Amino acid sequence: MATTTKAARGTAYFPRLAAERLDIALCRASAAVARAADAHAAEEGLGVGQHLVLRMLDAVGPCSQQTLSEELRIDRSVMVGVCDDLEREGHVRRERNPRDRRSYAVTITDSGRRRLAAAQASIPAFLDDTFQALTDDERGQLGALLGKLLGGSR
Repeated sequence: MATTTKAARGTAYFPRLAAERLDIALCRASAAVARAADAHAAEEGLGVGQHLVLRMLDAVGPCSQQTLSEELRIDRSVMVGVCDDLEREGHVRRERNPRDRRSYAVTITDSGRRRLAAAQASIPAFLDDTFQALTDDERGQLGALLGKLLGGSR
């Protein structure tokens, strides 16, 4: 009986811990969302990093890999592989940066724009499923708070 009681109490421990330790709660929530995003990306055939790169290039235009890495917070060594894969698939092209001949400008192609549009179409359903426990207002609040935290980390 004591084992059952202890086990039953143990199931309520993490919510209390998360309320006391926001860092732990955020890490666990982040890991759960990352797993969901990776699974969704696998279904779509476009990795999370690839999606982010295409999205940024579409939004801001040609960028160096270094800028992509810094802005998207993707390790530089990982960014090389992401860009290699996207280039191999014809979704981006690399050209010498006219302002700095030592670096390359990564540019989204028409194929990349089409691939991005296809991937973007499935995002609302993915977000609704992943954040179903939150109301629309709570999702907005979470986005604002995370933006505030991440904006301060630079």
